[in-house]
Amino acid sequence: MDITEARSEFPVTRTCAFMNHAAVAPLSQRAVNAMRGLLDDLLANGDQNSKQWDLAVQRTRELAAQLINASPSEIAFVKNTTEGIAHVANGFPWSPGDNVVVTNVEFPANVYPWLNLADRGVETRFVKEKAGRIPFEDISDAIDSRTRIVSLSYVEFVSGFRNDLGRLGELCRKRGALFVVDAIQGLGVLKLDVQECGVDFLSADGHKWLLAPEGAGVFFCSNRVADRIRVSEMGWMAVQNAGDYLRYPQPPRTDARRFECGSHNTLGLHGLGAAIDLLLEVGIPNIERRVLALTDRLCDGLARKGYHIFSSRREGEKSGIVSFHKPGQDTRALFQRLRAEKIIVALREGFIRVSPHFYNSEDEIDRLLAALP
Repeated sequence: MDITEARSEFPVTRTCAFMNHAAVAPLSQRAVNAMRGLLDDLLANGDQNSKQWDLAVQRTRELAAQLINASPSEIAFVKNTTEGIAHVANGFPWSPGDNVVVTNVEFPANVYPWLNLADRGVETRFVKEKAGRIPFEDISDAIDSRTRIVSLSYVEFVSGFRNDLGRLGELCRKRGALFVVDAIQGLGVLKLDVQECGVDFLSADGHKWLLAPEGAGVFFCSNRVADRIRVSEMGWMAVQNAGDYLRYPQPPRTDARRFECGSHNTLGLHGLGAAIDLLLEVGIPNIERRVLALTDRLCDGLARKGYHIFSSRREGEKSGIVSFHKPGQDTRALFQRLRAEKIIVALREGFIRVSPHFYNSEDEIDRLLAALP
């Protein structure tokens, strides 16, 4: 798929230079068509074709598994990233004195489920960011004999720092801790292989780099460790033979679907499936190369203009997020000026944050640079 064809999938390109995929991304025409098809079916037929909807949901499960090199049996659907992380936090058999390791720059979705365990005697340990980076050695030093879980973002939401999942997964195995990944800022734009990286649990909503609607997310629960997490939200869809309504009690499902306690967001999952299908068609390696080339172009231009780039640009650490500012500059005023010029970026923690996707163009990067004083 060339850039012209890619841009035709995203009508937003006709109204603005949208480079804010780390927030809430625009939908592709393909995703909208999938959801519109379901709505038209509901409008005309009610639930007569519900078996076809179920097949579409299962297809989305298979595509999500393909995206991260998992088995479909290891995929559950969640309404947001927080829900998946909370499944682990609330289902793990904690003892007083246990701890979980996170960083001090995590998005709150990967903080509050752990802080909520304080009344069970669980300590949340924060590894400090240093100049936009999370040193691996500092994470290692924070782990001790009572560390049960290490929970980190694949990509940190402000700096764009890309944690080395493979190295961290190996560290967790050696130290006897489970490895949880908040993948929302990397899934769909960067390669992520849960088998290769030793990820035990992963959660990500679809509305950022996956280019899908809000409320339709993915939770990965590795078969290696599935029996270590108790289901904390039991419901009728989480049991075997869920359609046999009056024969209860029934045992819970043995795969990841036991975390799906009730009815699916069928509409959102139609959109998510179509969105993932598009990403796989383009190819995640191709998307990663394209996005990193765009962010390299941006950083070269920022350096020429004297901006401080907060995001690490080291190989293996850079991502689709670039955050920058200029000392003494009114960053909020600059952000508002860019929006007025239909250049859509974000303002985060005093930085302008830019997050282009594969369909963005070099011209849009240059347009942003030209708008910067």
